[in-house]
Amino acid sequence: MVSPHLSGVWSLAMTITLYDIHLSPHARKVRLLAAELNIPLNKVTRDPRTGEMVKVDLKLVGEPAQINVMVLEQLRRADVIPVVAPIGFGVNDELTYNINADTSAGAIAGAMKAKRLLFLTDVPGVLDKNGNVIPDMTVEQARALIGDGSISGGMIPKVENCIDAVNRGVEAAVIMDGRVPHSLLLEVFTEAGVGTMVKRA
Repeated sequence: MVSPHLSGVWSLAMTITLYDIHLSPHARKVRLLAAELNIPLNKVTRDPRTGEMVKVDLKLVGEPAQINVMVLEQLRRADVIPVVAPIGFGVNDELTYNINADTSAGAIAGAMKAKRLLFLTDVPGVLDKNGNVIPDMTVEQARALIGDGSISGGMIPKVENCIDAVNRGVEAAVIMDGRVPHSLLLEVFTEAGVGTMVKRA
């Protein structure tokens, strides 16, 4: 039996994989290339100074332009856990491209309208300027913290992926410390949760 707390679709993003965990305990696993999910790519990246998307030549690196969720939906209905490799094919060619795993997870979670997108990291969450974990923030607050430098370095793309996922339809995205014992259970089944949650206003 699946707990009622796990109703809907939940996505868990790790270093190189994404799991849909709204499945029975006896669910089978299957490994998919993102290319099998028809993820065409735009060769663009975000300018860290302006936040604008700009065209650059990243060689064989891209970002998701479209997600075909039909395969994932079929697997979910069949109680199969998909483990997605962040690789896709180009919009205008048949080449395969590497996709940042966090970006891929966020795009898929958004396309699946997941209830939560969970990023397991090696930090306790998003920290304020005093080094304290920010338990939750809205999309607008997250953008403001990036703008004033409170969120910096490698945390910027993670928070931006959370913002993008929420804007795509995910109810909330959480950045949490995967090193904490039972961190996933604490996030799902406790009121306080762990890490930092990014949600709509």
